[in-house]
Amino acid sequence: MTSVHLAHTADLEPATRDAARALLYDVFSDMTEDDWEHSLGGLHALLWEGTQLVGHAAVIQRRLMHAGRALRTGYIEGVAVRADRQRRGYGSALMAELERVVRAAYDLGALGSSDEGLPFYQARGWQLWRGPSYVLSPDGVRRTEEDEGAIFVLPVSVPLDLSGEITCDWREGDVW
Repeated sequence: MTSVHLAHTADLEPATRDAARALLYDVFSDMTEDDWEHSLGGLHALLWEGTQLVGHAAVIQRRLMHAGRALRTGYIEGVAVRADRQRRGYGSALMAELERVVRAAYDLGALGSSDEGLPFYQARGWQLWRGPSYVLSPDGVRRTEEDEGAIFVLPVSVPLDLSGEITCDWREGDVW
C-alpha cells in the first residue's frame, strides 16, 4: 500500500528527513548539499510503501520576476522516486499533491528539469519557458543561458509571456 503525505520541513521527524536526503542521493548521481538545501523550508510530498520512503518532492517559495512583477512562486525541488519503483505512477502522485498546493497558494509554479524529466513535466501540463532567463545575483542581474530549455512554469493566476524574460532570486548552487 502506498500513500502520499504532506509535511513542512519543520514537522519532519529526523529519521524521515534523513530518509528523504538519502533517497535523493541514491537517485541523483550528481546530487549536492546545495541541491538538498534547496528542498528544505517548504512542504514535502512523501510517498511511502509501508515504512519505506520510495518517493519525495518538495515545493518551496521563491520570487520570480516577470513583466515588471515579483511573483510568489511555488518552486518544485527534489522530485525523486526510488529506481526500483519508477514507472508506476509514483512521480505523478507526488506532483499531483504539489500542483494542488501551487494552484491554491502561489501566483505560479516553476521548476528546473533534468533532460530525463522534460517529457514527464510536459505531459503534466507544465509549460516550457522559451524566453531568456536571468538570476538576480549578488553582483547584479546576469543571464543564465545554461538553464534555458529546462525551465518549466505552471501558470496559476497571472498572465505569462513564455517568450519574455524571467529572473529568479539568488541562491547558492544551481540557481534554477
